[in-house]
Amino acid sequence: MSKLILIVDDSPTVILSLKSNLTLNGYQVEAAADGAAALSRLQGGLRPALIITDFNMPKMNGGELVRAVKAIPSLKFTPILMLTTESDPKKRDEARKMGITGWMVKPVSGPDLLKVIAQVLPAGR
Repeated sequence: MSKLILIVDDSPTVILSLKSNLTLNGYQVEAAADGAAALSRLQGGLRPALIITDFNMPKMNGGELVRAVKAIPSLKFTPILMLTTESDPKKRDEARKMGITGWMVKPVSGPDLLKVIAQVLPAGR
């Protein structure tokens, strides 16, 4: 069974690009256009093996989403990668304190993204 990855980004182009790369590499992919939509899906029972989220989004940004996800007991240990154009070290440190697993600055090449995913996804999930 392939692992499910939730992509959260307000850019349809980014979602399409990530989705095609990940599905070609054997992952199942769900997507949400902002943190609020993602949180709603997670509260509704979606259980991804990994969440990849942008930082700057309308309605609920990536930092707010991370806080909300970490407050859901069954998702507390779900790895979260921040994939963003944001390179401010203060924001990165703040996100690390919130519990993100990793921070990548866009654009990220397909092979680099897959390498990071392989490092953070637990093998048995």
